[in-house]
Amino acid sequence: MTATQTQAKTTPATGNPARKKALSAIASVMIASGLGWAAYEWLIGSHFESTDNAYVQGNVIQITPHMGGTVTAILADDTDFVKAGQPLVRLDPADAKLALDQARANLAQTVRQVRTLYANNASLTTQIALRETDVTRAKADISRATDDLNRRQSLVGDGAVSKEELNHSQTQLSNANSALVAAQAGVAAAKQQLASNQAMTDGISIEQHPSVQAAAAKLREAWLTKERATLPAPVDGFVARRSVQLGQRVAAGTPLMSIIPLNQLWVDANFKEVQLRHIRIGQPVKLTADLYGKKLEYQGIVSGVGMGTGAAFALLPAQNATGNWIKVVQRVPVRVALDVAQLAKNPLRVGLSMEATVDVSQQDGKMLADAPRAQALVQTTVYESSSDGAAQEVQKIVAANLGHP
Repeated sequence: MTATQTQAKTTPATGNPARKKALSAIASVMIASGLGWAAYEWLIGSHFESTDNAYVQGNVIQITPHMGGTVTAILADDTDFVKAGQPLVRLDPADAKLALDQARANLAQTVRQVRTLYANNASLTTQIALRETDVTRAKADISRATDDLNRRQSLVGDGAVSKEELNHSQTQLSNANSALVAAQAGVAAAKQQLASNQAMTDGISIEQHPSVQAAAAKLREAWLTKERATLPAPVDGFVARRSVQLGQRVAAGTPLMSIIPLNQLWVDANFKEVQLRHIRIGQPVKLTADLYGKKLEYQGIVSGVGMGTGAAFALLPAQNATGNWIKVVQRVPVRVALDVAQLAKNPLRVGLSMEATVDVSQQDGKMLADAPRAQALVQTTVYESSSDGAAQEVQKIVAANLGHP
């Protein structure tokens, strides 16, 4: 072995200086990246909570009939836009019309029967006067019979009056007393009849009589039933899930179609349970929809936090005793209210996927709502006008059967 070879084996390699510099540069970049990431998480990232498990939700208003019937017309289809009060479905109103005609006749008859009660007050008052006249006449007969009897009794001893005449006078007095008792009983009976009749009429007009009001309520019910043969749209929105068909016999409460108002949408963002600790009501939220991409950003506000996880409200809740329990990270829905102006400009659909990022730097809000809602969440007035026509029909029939327009 030569000296050069021996020196190469005994002297350690000094390495490649360029390789050392490259490794040092990579290590420096990694350390700088780690420090940058840590700084970002500390200063910025820790102020936001994000999730891509978010979906658009909205009010899906079902259109259901109040009564059963046969469908005679379908006036709206899927994807159609409808205005509040616009007819959607018509049912056969034949049975409802018959019931309404019966209710009209019943109300008219009831008004005339109640009018008879009021008219009987005057008739019964006259009967009392007649019975009192009978009492006065009976008293006069008693007085006359008494005088005749006294006169004949004074003449019996002289033989001027026979015993038969005396007995006849006594009989007349007895008959007069009986007539007085009967007349007094007739007065009492007439007064009781008047009191009984007045108990049904005193202090109330014919229009407000309970019998008339009950018949009027039946008429209103029949009127509303006829009006409800046409199903209106309760709110402005778009038709979805139409299942009703022409000629179909539907029962009360059968879902026929749905109305979705796209100006009343919100987002349910499902955050992991570890992300909820800093989420508060009122915090701003930035959202993007897969429909429009990252370029369009929606502005929202946290309006509430769900009261349980999805597993808690499942048909088969996770329970260790039933064997369907697995330890997984649970998610809780956080409701995010959307800007109505943005929804009008860039409409969404129920069920679309969203990505939500909550700015949790503001911690002055509440974790849960602590006050009831100040006003109705959703309401409609399209059903109020139905009762106005019923009230006018009742007034018309009552006035016609009272004898004046």
